Amino acid sequence: MCEGRRLVADFVLGTDARPGLPELAEERLTTTVDGLWVVLAYKLARQKGDRFVPLTGGAGYPADAMATCKFRRSRGGHNVPDPMCTCGFHALSSRKLPGLPVGHPAFRLLTVALSGRVLAFEWAGGGMLWRAERQTVVRVERQTQVEGVEWSTPVVQTPGFPAQGARLDPGDPDGRTAAVRPVAPRDSGPIRLDLPASCPVLEMWDDDAGWCVGASTLDHAPASLVLV
Repeated sequence: MCEGRRLVADFVLGTDARPGLPELAEERLTTTVDGLWVVLAYKLARQKGDRFVPLTGGAGYPADAMATCKFRRSRGGHNVPDPMCTCGFHALSSRKLPGLPVGHPAFRLLTVALSGRVLAFEWAGGGMLWRAERQTVVRVERQTQVEGVEWSTPVVQTPGFPAQGARLDPGDPDGRTAAVRPVAPRDSGPIRLDLPASCPVLEMWDDDAGWCVGASTLDHAPASLVLV
């Protein structure tokens, strides 16, 4: 599982109160259409139907969920996430941080909106490791590599989070291809984010951002989890 270094911030998102964060964390803040603050982050997972399975295995999680800790009773009870536990949803502040290659066909690169209680840790590869109480998957991409160049192909978009920069190709009378301009600029924030009012609650203590698991994990993963 992902383990960060020094804890640099402990704050609450999903409200209209803007948290005071370190500069690096501020870069990932955005708001929903209702003016609620969330953090956008990235992680790798395997997609199995409508669920996403961490590289560490397990039953997986839906596109939107709240986390509780499996060991909250035996360890004295604590809020999720907790600095002394691994509970919560894990994600990283950048899709370009070094670690496990994202070009493997079994992986999906997820863009997630984090809310509820959120912890920010220094990450060994630069950037930040986040652990959050609530996670909403807003974009799913399939990563492929062609002649050393990495391409991102959108696969799924969560309802309420419309795809950005989508290209449509209707036929024109003169035979030329037309590109329909998006209504709003890409990454415009408040226009495209809309958190669902409620979500299921899951025990999440073994989640992983994906960059933290060695490539050897793939050799031992159940065949049913490896999707192409």
